[in-house]
Amino acid sequence: MGRYEQLEAFVEVVDQQSFSAAGEKMGLVKSVLSRRVSELEKRLGVKLLNRTTRKLSLTGAGEQLYQQSSLLLSGILDAEQRVSDEQVALSGRLKIAAPLSFGNRHLSGAISEFVKLHPEIDISLDLNDREIDLVAEGFDITIRIGGLSDSTLIARKLGIIRFTTVASETYLKEHGTPMSPADLVNHQGLLYSNMTAKQQWQFVDDKKTVAAVPHTRLSANNGDFLTKAAINGLGIVNSPTFLVNEYVKSGELCEILQGYQAEPTGIYALFPPGRLIPRRVKVMVEYLQKQYGDLPEWDKGL
Repeated sequence: MGRYEQLEAFVEVVDQQSFSAAGEKMGLVKSVLSRRVSELEKRLGVKLLNRTTRKLSLTGAGEQLYQQSSLLLSGILDAEQRVSDEQVALSGRLKIAAPLSFGNRHLSGAISEFVKLHPEIDISLDLNDREIDLVAEGFDITIRIGGLSDSTLIARKLGIIRFTTVASETYLKEHGTPMSPADLVNHQGLLYSNMTAKQQWQFVDDKKTVAAVPHTRLSANNGDFLTKAAINGLGIVNSPTFLVNEYVKSGELCEILQGYQAEPTGIYALFPPGRLIPRRVKVMVEYLQKQYGDLPEWDKGL
């Protein structure tokens, strides 16, 4: 048995935390992987894994070997893939998830251009404001705005999103204009229901981040719907600028509390970790980074 096969079996078992799961991924029966790892331990003269019926854990020697072997195997796989990629056009299927409003405004043109550049790529796009379980639902990439809670995923920042607080002139004439975040308690708010009220209504007041929550008159899980509700005079909304800028420019909405807005947040492309990330995923993410980098055009438009 070659050293490469032994190391590959060992690293995959650690990655999957299971001989059975590693065997399924590699197309080998559990007994073959177990034998390869045992032969590796025998050849090195050290115990690498603590095995129980419920759990696997690394010994000190196993941890050291895993860290070095994982990098080594990744380098080999990457080199093989690069050589192969030079001979073969980008192809395959990409399953992508993105927020509905952002996708409608900013993904259509980018993805259309990407498909023209890579005609052998097929794309399935799911536009939905819910938080996607990328791995369980089989997505290659998901676009996410704001904080990242799942540390097991690889994140690549695409750009920044700024927020602003707006209301219609009709609403402000009837209810008055709040001059500080504290004034919001006397106003009607429109809540994006995929966030908590405290998350949405954050402001910087005297260099401190504070939550100032108005009465929630209407909630919805789509930013475009809330923007239209604000235009119709139903209340105040704290929204990404890419949703409301055109209406501010047209005069249908008025910006308020401009001196109190919270810091911008990031927009990210997330994809599952692994020693061999498909080239089509890498190329798409790199393409989106160029499209939505932290550039003046992005800053002004969004």
